[in-house]
Amino acid sequence: MYTPTHFAIKDPKVLHRIMGDHPLGVLVTSSASGLDANHIPFEFNPSAGKLGVLTGHVARANPVWQQCLQGADVMVIFRGDETYISPNWYPSKHETHRQVPTWNYEVVHVFGRLTVRDDEKFMRGVVGRLTRTHEAQEPKPWKMGDSTPEYIDGMLKAIVGIEIAIERFEGKSKLSQNREPRDLQGAVDKLREQGKTTIAQAMENPLGK
Repeated sequence: MYTPTHFAIKDPKVLHRIMGDHPLGVLVTSSASGLDANHIPFEFNPSAGKLGVLTGHVARANPVWQQCLQGADVMVIFRGDETYISPNWYPSKHETHRQVPTWNYEVVHVFGRLTVRDDEKFMRGVVGRLTRTHEAQEPKPWKMGDSTPEYIDGMLKAIVGIEIAIERFEGKSKLSQNREPRDLQGAVDKLREQGKTTIAQAMENPLGK
């Protein structure tokens, strides 16, 4: 990924934050069938392995788990907040008319090796942890015990687990760091007017600094 130095994310905490806030990753694989991309919610364990481990599951009907060899190199893309930036928001544009539109965004590319885990214990654990995480804000969180054992067993048979041992990260936070302060503030103010407070805050505190 092309990443100018001033946009590069080096702090693991910032990388992990983006992955945690936006857990729906894009799993990119390459096999004899060509390139493929699958959108999968991942659980990230930063304490496992050298740099952490991603776990998730795919439908058994999805050929990706059969097309990829065990230990295959894969990439997972986690796209954070993003937004269009109009040059009209820059005060300097109205003085010099030398500004153009752009797009601000945060993204993390994770590179690692894929292992297929076709065993019930692993898949039950993955589903249980994902459920607890994403049901936590519900008034009455759903849990697997809410359904009959027979139904859950049938659903688990319809999926296959995947595990990715992370080998490296690439992170990019393009948040107008290369703009002069008044132009940056003009864009931040306009985004706040539009209700895009999360990315506005990120622009005021780029790279988590």
